[in-house]
Amino acid sequence: MTDQVASLAPPTRPPDRNLSAPGGVNLGLFAATLFAWGTSWYALKINAAAGVAEEVSILYRFGIAAAVMAAWVVLRGRKARFPISAHLRFATMGAMMFSFNFLCFYHASDTIPSGYLAVLFSLVSIMNTLVAAVLARTRPDPRVLFAAGLGVSGIATIFWPQIAGQAINGPVLGAVGLCIFGNCLFVAGNMISARTQAAGIPVAEANAWGMAWGVVWMAAFVALRGLPVTFEWSVPYVGSLLWLSVFSSVVAFAAYLTLLGRIGAGRAGYLTVMFPVVALLISSVLEDYRWTMTSLIGLTLVLAGNAIVVWTLQKRLS
Repeated sequence: MTDQVASLAPPTRPPDRNLSAPGGVNLGLFAATLFAWGTSWYALKINAAAGVAEEVSILYRFGIAAAVMAAWVVLRGRKARFPISAHLRFATMGAMMFSFNFLCFYHASDTIPSGYLAVLFSLVSIMNTLVAAVLARTRPDPRVLFAAGLGVSGIATIFWPQIAGQAINGPVLGAVGLCIFGNCLFVAGNMISARTQAAGIPVAEANAWGMAWGVVWMAAFVALRGLPVTFEWSVPYVGSLLWLSVFSSVVAFAAYLTLLGRIGAGRAGYLTVMFPVVALLISSVLEDYRWTMTSLIGLTLVLAGNAIVVWTLQKRLS
């Protein structure tokens, strides 16, 4: 999943902001991140469908990711010790970005195709902008409000046939609600991440500790619920777990941050417009997802809303 969207503070403007730069480095980074994020949703669905409790799978996922991230930070000679005040922020990030928000999507995957999970999560770009405006006590940009309207309309259009087809489809509504709540947690974690960066703590170190704290939170939750800590040695489960832990979290994280530094937050933000399309294409092939005119219209509205938000951000940073 897109754990790396946590970075809200725009980086210093770099000299190379062209996506198709000489050597194709930027394009390669963009493609790698897009592929990692686009495929993570199907991997999540496979991981959640195994015979291991979702909470335990999340515990494994971020346990591996935290270990790899910590090793990466240490090998690069970066600072690993921080005061208690910083760890309070890391712990909050861990709860909101690397544990309970994912738990919402894992449980929702029982009802919703993986491509739809990606579309719902993509609303984070709109929600981030609206919440940032509220916290700054400024009036949201009218274009962002329009984008939010498009996003909500798109989600309603996508899910309306499933909901209306059975009067009020409780499982579908519940799954959508879980995803929206997961988004709210993630956005709140983003705000903490932005303040952490403003305090001078780099994103890599903050996310490494945030993942570690996410493991602590989820381990406590697993113990509180008395869930059995089991493991499934099947190829689909182990493969999806490693894909989510290493490729979709750590490798994509490194690629995205490098891309962010090379082309800026505005252009890099177009990943949030494109990865739901990749996820839906994968869903149509591997989950027999069938495209309809309603789903196409809904997806177009959501992506248009995301594009407007990214375009607005790009204009501000120009």
